[in-house]
Amino acid sequence: MSKLRIYIDRIIKNVSKMNDFCNKHGKEWTFVTKVLGGNKPVLKNLLKSDVILGTHSIGDSRVSNLKVIKSVDPNLVTMYLKPPSTSYVKSVIKYADISLNTDYNTIYELNNEAKIQHKNHKVIIMIEMGELREGVVRDRFLDFYSKVFDLPNIEIIGLGTNLGCMYGIEPTFDKLIQLCLYEQLIETRFKRDLNLVSGGSSITLPLLSKGKVPKGVNHLRIGEAIFLGTSPFTGKKFSNLSTNAFEFCGDIVELEKKEKNPDGVIGNGNVGHVKKHQDSDNIDHEYKAVLDFGVVDVDIKDITSKDISAHFVGTTSDLTVYGLGLKSNKYEVGDSLKFNPDYMAVARLMNSKFVEKEIL
Repeated sequence: MSKLRIYIDRIIKNVSKMNDFCNKHGKEWTFVTKVLGGNKPVLKNLLKSDVILGTHSIGDSRVSNLKVIKSVDPNLVTMYLKPPSTSYVKSVIKYADISLNTDYNTIYELNNEAKIQHKNHKVIIMIEMGELREGVVRDRFLDFYSKVFDLPNIEIIGLGTNLGCMYGIEPTFDKLIQLCLYEQLIETRFKRDLNLVSGGSSITLPLLSKGKVPKGVNHLRIGEAIFLGTSPFTGKKFSNLSTNAFEFCGDIVELEKKEKNPDGVIGNGNVGHVKKHQDSDNIDHEYKAVLDFGVVDVDIKDITSKDISAHFVGTTSDLTVYGLGLKSNKYEVGDSLKFNPDYMAVARLMNSKFVEKEIL
């Protein structure tokens, strides 16, 4: 069975380093755990560490995952990271201390449910700033705020924006300055303090290290940098973070010398994906390793073989083939081919019930 190895100590060290980095720059941050898919053994190993006390909150985009987090430690402050569906209102109030919102009717329903559960629910209002995903349109946000401040069981604690996710709009200094100006306008207009200005995610970190994040932006939502040690802004290692907290191992279930190219009429009925262009190296045969994972487990584009001599041949629903050249001395059936997974690969592998999770 293929497995995903998870090096907990490396992730914990990244959390500790992020605590130090954000403290140095005067920012609070939410530890975004959605990549883990609510895996309780992994979350338990992570969230019981003292370094978690240095974070503002634990964030996730699935209510079921927040339920797991609260079962690990009910005292942890949790944040629901996307506008809730009205069908989830009861669960959001039960398992999330804070939620990101963009719709007044939903906040109204959250207020009513919070009253029923005898709670005070905190809300961050997201503003649209060019990414065209979630966010209140800017020319209507004052009217929006004028209504939400009157809800008795809702506490508006800040405003935020989402950048860099769908279209990849960069969180530039000018964009973030605009966000700060909206905060100042709201505070002046309504005589209310907003504690948090949530200005981005792992993509914002390189800007912060260069002093290009306004002082007014005081909160970040960070996941990828903690788990992969990278920022989407550059795709490269960020600062001194560990980049090897995960390793994917695909078990070899067959290893045979076969023709390099397929033989026969190729139709359109295949369900797999193959390498588009075969190498023109005049090799007719090579050893091919059949691995026990497929497209239902992970997108092949999101993993990189640690063995540079191994090359991708093709993948189907539950088997994947890698070419090993003319020699296969270092492998045999039962061995594993090892891969570096990226953020989306880890997310899919964590959610696949066909992939073993090994905590190290």
